[in-house]
Amino acid sequence: MTAITIAEGVDGLRALSGQHLGTSDWLTITQDRVDAFAEATGDHQWIHVDVERAATGPFGGTIAHGYLTLSLATIFMPQILETRGFSMGVNYGCERVRFPTPAPVGCRMRCSAVLDSVTDVAGGVQVAFTLTFEIDTSPKPACVATILIRRYL
Repeated sequence: MTAITIAEGVDGLRALSGQHLGTSDWLTITQDRVDAFAEATGDHQWIHVDVERAATGPFGGTIAHGYLTLSLATIFMPQILETRGFSMGVNYGCERVRFPTPAPVGCRMRCSAVLDSVTDVAGGVQVAFTLTFEIDTSPKPACVATILIRRYL
């Protein structure tokens, strides 16, 4: 798979500052994925894992964990952006994360990315992105997050 946008080194990233980089493919949110996330994190709240109880709950069925949605950035970002000329990249953190609407199990989700800024750090650059996680069942996104990635030379 080839990413929608390719950045060659620091100059390539800087040239993309302020730009929309693209949108990933759709991914179906399955109960198996939600259950695996619950097992990995210990978050077994019924709105995520109890299909029968959740059917009569406030969302009409089970929903993905907010942090599961955010973690899908690791699937979506390589579809959107490939960076070349760096020895490695690390997740540095999040500046802002919001979950405007729940993502029901069975929905399809995709992510779009805007490169907000590129800042020099020792040995490389810190890149800020705004990610919007759309779902096909709502006009509101499931998540909007500003994430920080460090790319080292």
